[in-house]
Amino acid sequence: PCQERSARLRRWYELMVENKEELARIITAENGKPLKEAQGEIMYSASFLEWFAEEARRIYGDVIPASAKDRRTLVLKQPVGVAAIITPWNFPSAMITRKVGAALAAGCTVVVKPAEDTPLSALALGELANQAEIPAGVYNVVPCSRQQTAAVGEVLCTDPLVSKISFTGSTATGKILLKHAAGTVKRVSMELGGHAPFIVFDSANVDRAVAGALASKYRNSGQTCVCTNRFLVQRGIHDEFVEKFAKAIEKELHVGNGFDAKTTQGPLINEKAVEKVEKHIKDAVSQGASIVTGGKRHSLGKNFFEPTLLSNVTTKMLCTQEETFGPLAPVIKFETEAEAVAIANAADVGLAGYFYSQDPAQIWRVAEQLEVGMVGVNEGIISSVECPFGGVKQSGLGREGSKYGIDEYLEIKYVCLGGL
Repeated sequence: PCQERSARLRRWYELMVENKEELARIITAENGKPLKEAQGEIMYSASFLEWFAEEARRIYGDVIPASAKDRRTLVLKQPVGVAAIITPWNFPSAMITRKVGAALAAGCTVVVKPAEDTPLSALALGELANQAEIPAGVYNVVPCSRQQTAAVGEVLCTDPLVSKISFTGSTATGKILLKHAAGTVKRVSMELGGHAPFIVFDSANVDRAVAGALASKYRNSGQTCVCTNRFLVQRGIHDEFVEKFAKAIEKELHVGNGFDAKTTQGPLINEKAVEKVEKHIKDAVSQGASIVTGGKRHSLGKNFFEPTLLSNVTTKMLCTQEETFGPLAPVIKFETEAEAVAIANAADVGLAGYFYSQDPAQIWRVAEQLEVGMVGVNEGIISSVECPFGGVKQSGLGREGSKYGIDEYLEIKYVCLGGL
């Protein structure tokens, strides 16, 4: 019953809060994220269980005025069934609770396939689920090796016992899973890659824009789907922004071990990720870009990279055509609002977008014109449990969190009662 689902989700939330320090340390040990960020992720993760504990009791149907006197028509909302949850390594706790909280609130059971780099966070949540007396078989975790990941993903997407797939990860992998799911026409939610633009107009408060840029770009060392990937700065304030941004990077960011209290930038997830950052910098510099600060691996070790800022960047460079997923900030100078919007919308993905302006008319125009699922206006961090998270174009399907998130795990059934 919904009241019991609500109570057990609420207890799971309380246990996460009680064990937040241990859960955060697992995240930092698994993916290198600074401990303060990991602690923030745990509280963010727990908030989804709290939110959906409340939403579980608000799954309303409808009574529709009938077209005939002897009929009554109504709408029921019922759980879709078994949901397969496939999650990434960069938010190994939050990406689970955002999906699982909604699924369990709706009355579904779940099979979680965590990223091969970060299985322990998923298993720790499973231990707390047991303590919260969530029944055996409701929250299931299937860790697997990197070699077995593709095979396990295919089984989850093709097995007829699974009714729903929810995936967060790369666009390329999402397309593969969509093809697998098509065979049995499963319900699918996808939160895929981004290529977020961050536009700074001449009317912007430059200091606020720099603060927002720092938070948006370098959180988790640039390894989030909503991280800014392209900075577009209008000519009138371009030089001031670049100068202040470089100073902020050098003063406020500290590369180090995630367990060190001073650290704001941990390691990247693996050497392949570092090589991609190096490739993007090398390509940009070969085409005329300038390294303002950073630009190379950090002396701490092979997976650590200096927070990097590039200027004189063009739209022909790889770093403005692909998602870097690392601590690289390329800055493009632009002339007009129309030019900036055109550059921002040229991507085939559209998850998040940000812009800074103090012109009310411009704020409305640009917010409506940006082809993304989420817009930050004079804000660099926008994720919130109350608000719908998701993208447009090749950034995915569906929305997570908010009052809309539970609908992804519900079927709408129309019932016509006749002969009355």
